[in-house]
Formats: sequence, C-alpha cells, structure tokens
Amino acid sequence: MKKFVSLLLLSALFTSCNEYQKALKNEDIAAKYDVGTRMYEAGKYSKAIRLFEQVATTYRGKPQAEKLFYMFSQSYYRTNQFYLAGYQFESFTSSYPKSEKVEEAAFLSAKSYSKLSPVYSLDQTDTFKAIEKLQNFIDSYPNSTYLAEANELVKNLSQKIEKKVFENAKGYNTISDYKSALVAFDNFINDYPGTPYKEDALFYRLDSAYKLGINSVEDKMQERLLVAKKAYSNLISFKPDTKYKNKADEMLARVEEDLQKLQNK
Repeated sequence: MKKFVSLLLLSALFTSCNEYQKALKNEDIAAKYDVGTRMYEAGKYSKAIRLFEQVATTYRGKPQAEKLFYMFSQSYYRTNQFYLAGYQFESFTSSYPKSEKVEEAAFLSAKSYSKLSPVYSLDQTDTFKAIEKLQNFIDSYPNSTYLAEANELVKNLSQKIEKKVFENAKGYNTISDYKSALVAFDNFINDYPGTPYKEDALFYRLDSAYKLGINSVEDKMQERLLVAKKAYSNLISFKPDTKYKNKADEMLARVEEDLQKLQNK
C-alpha cells in the first residue's frame, strides 16, 4: 500500500513538472495562466512567478487580470522578494481600487517595504520609506483589521531610527568630540522626547559635558562645568534611581570641587 501511495505521489509530481515545463514553452497564454494558477495554489510560487511574468502584459486590462496580479504579488511576497512584492502590491491597489483584496494588498505593500529595513547601523533610507508607506496605510484604513500590526511595525521601525540617531550621537562621545556630542544629544532628546534611550542619552550628555568641562582652558571652564552640573540635574530629574547614579554622583562631586577651586582663585 505504501509503495502504491509513493508511486501515486511520484506520478503526480512528474505530471506536475511535465505540465509546468510544457507551459513554459507553450505559446498558449491561457495555458500559461491556468498552469500558473495551479502552481500558485499548490504553493509553488517560484514556478508561478515564471509563468505570470510571461503573461502579465498580455492579461493587463482583461477580466482575469485582477486575480492574476494578486497572485503575482503574493508569489513575490511568499518568496521573500520584497522589493518586487512591494511594487506589485502597490500597483495592484492603484489598478484595482474597488477590489475586495485592496486593503490586504495595501497592507502587504507597506509591510514588504518594512521587510527591507536593514539593521540600525546601516543606511536607513528603506526604513524611512517603510514608515511612510505604513503611515499612509494607517491613515487610509483607520478601521483595518491590520491596524494593530501596522502600528507595531511603525513602532519597531521608529525605534530603529531612534537607535541609529542615538548611536551616532554616542559616537561623538566615544571619539572625544564632546562639543559635537552635546549638540547631537540635545537634538536627539528634542526630536525624540519619548524615546526608550532617553536615560542613556541624558547620561552620555552629562558625560560629554563633564569631560568637556574638566578638560577646558580656565577661562571657559566655569561656564562648561555649570553646563555639566545642569546636565546632572536633568538626568536625576528624569530618573532619580538611574542606573548611572554612582557614576553621575562622582562626576558631580568633581564638578563642584573644580567650581569651588575656581571661585577661590
């Protein structure tokens, strides 16, 4: 019995492969569409794509086109070809605005762009584009069943951008460019007031102000030490039990000691 079932499966597989190869070489557009649809329904998306690519232009404007381009878009998405999927879904929503699939297509188009977002340390052009696409979807479909997922994607992508900006600011601190670090952290805190990196940003702003102050020439030291003292207050006001409390207290003690020395001169 097992051998019989195995033979049936092998026979079906051979027939399917043979049918696919014939369709690829066949000039009959309808046959390509039919076999491509069966490949799609069987989850053989790469094969479906090859056939859909051959007939897409011919079918544009025909009654079958809506189904064809939906399957075409889904096939790209399911094979992780997100640039092509994003483009095809976007084209689908423009071509078939009254389709029952238009909301899903609009969401998957935006989600495809989110899949292209790289790690935070790389260029974030695709991340900004994904946020824009997702926000457009949220604005267009405020009651969508995909709304929660879309909002979560925007949140995650936005945090990636925030981490990128934070790490850039921190980089100035790392290379001892404390003036640039202060400017960068000020901009970061102003631009992202609710960021999860705020405590870290406030500490590294303090660290930058402190190191700039204690290493300054005498005529600029007092002003810069006062900036560091204010930075300490900002950190403690934001989070009294900050994980940086011990380090911050040590900095404050040094700042106050140096300020006292300057006043005694």
